[in-house]
Amino acid sequence: MDVLASRIILRPNDYVCTLGFYRDLLGLAIAREYPGGTVFFAGQSLIEVTEHGTRAEPATPFAGALWLQVRDVIAAAAELAARGVAIDRPPRTEPWGLREMWLTDPDGTPIVLVDVPADHPMRCDNRPPDSAG
Repeated sequence: MDVLASRIILRPNDYVCTLGFYRDLLGLAIAREYPGGTVFFAGQSLIEVTEHGTRAEPATPFAGALWLQVRDVIAAAAELAARGVAIDRPPRTEPWGLREMWLTDPDGTPIVLVDVPADHPMRCDNRPPDSAG
């Protein structure tokens, strides 16, 4: 199987509220819009907020989390707080070395904002010197 593209599709209980959260409060850039849906750029992926496909009863809570890497999580926290976004857990360095903060969207979907310090293994070439080519 060859995966050519991917995106996360959110089917919120309140489309207008969730659309405003991702567009206006998080400030994600719009990749495209169509009747009843908006697709946002999210780094190497896309987040689609759609009005169609929702159920009459409240949706089951999303068991995962959206992981969004930012350049500076402390600056992002200040920017989002100024926009009125509630921060569930302020930025802190985790035992695995990433700086993370947590928030939730209007439907309770957890969002992890992360920045990767310059000395973190995710930014380092861990190959032996002779294989670095």
